[in-house]
Amino acid sequence: MVEFSILALSMLGTTVGLYGIPWCKKSLLLTVLMSVIGASMGVLDTGGNVLALNTWGPEAGPHMQALHFSFAIGAFVAPILAKMALGSSEPRDLPVGEKGNQSAPRPFLWSYVVIGTYLLVVSFFFFILYSKSSSARDKSKAAVQKHKVAKHHYALIVLLFLFFFCYVGAEVTYGSYIFTYAKVFAEMNENEAAALNSVFWGTFAACRGVAIFCAACLYPGTMILLSLLGSAAASSCLAFLARHAASLWAGTAVYGASMATIFPSGISWLEQYTVIQGKAASLFVVGAALGEMCIPAAVGYLQGRFSHVPVVMYTALATSAVTVLLFPVMYGAEVH
Repeated sequence: MVEFSILALSMLGTTVGLYGIPWCKKSLLLTVLMSVIGASMGVLDTGGNVLALNTWGPEAGPHMQALHFSFAIGAFVAPILAKMALGSSEPRDLPVGEKGNQSAPRPFLWSYVVIGTYLLVVSFFFFILYSKSSSARDKSKAAVQKHKVAKHHYALIVLLFLFFFCYVGAEVTYGSYIFTYAKVFAEMNENEAAALNSVFWGTFAACRGVAIFCAACLYPGTMILLSLLGSAAASSCLAFLARHAASLWAGTAVYGASMATIFPSGISWLEQYTVIQGKAASLFVVGAALGEMCIPAAVGYLQGRFSHVPVVMYTALATSAVTVLLFPVMYGAEVH
């Protein structure tokens, strides 16, 4: 399967970028390496989703949830493991005056090499799978899937693009600004704010793990509906009752749990009604990336202009309302 080679090459590109960062001394070169990593990770995201859909088809629900659970658990665990394994980022042996002249990378930069080595090993496994895969099987599968294209295929793709734009933008915005919100608006100390941030990402990762088993007995549409109702209730609580500590903690936990399954469930839901290939999957990832880039930036700008308004909470409510309205429209386009 060609997806194996794409995943292997994308991980290899990420490895090259990670290996180069600790030795990079020029900002332009660092920009190039980070761009290589970003592009490779975008390909990896798209290729992983397409591979799961092509491998399991309509039965991809639990596998899609497992894929995105691995994203969440990796983001949660990797920094902790790097901190435990590599310790402080400050070298202890050199005098203060010599720290600026050292040519060797600081200890924390070795985490890039460690993660890059791990990706390199995994990429070899994908190359092995590619060498053993059959192109004839791919062609026969593509021929069988041709009749499955929905009547409103492109409308569904565009609607899901907008859906993921709002969803991922809201997820990243809340995760990025909840620490600041807790300190400025809720007047929490730094430890309490960090704990609140951990509650959001912890419930997010945990519910993605639980969703692996739920996807085996629930339809993707049902999981999306439950998640949307949960996010709507939580965002309403956060927008209007967040000044109460109990509401803030409970709303954050429910919001993180509700946001966990929407992305993988959305892709699995659409796969039931139409074929999702590389171009369509890439549009979903582009929509998610644009939401991740634009909505937090807009919230940061507005928060600077209106410092006494909890913009992040109103953004969570607004994006939740948009996704709640978009899903029935997508369902109607699929039915008709």
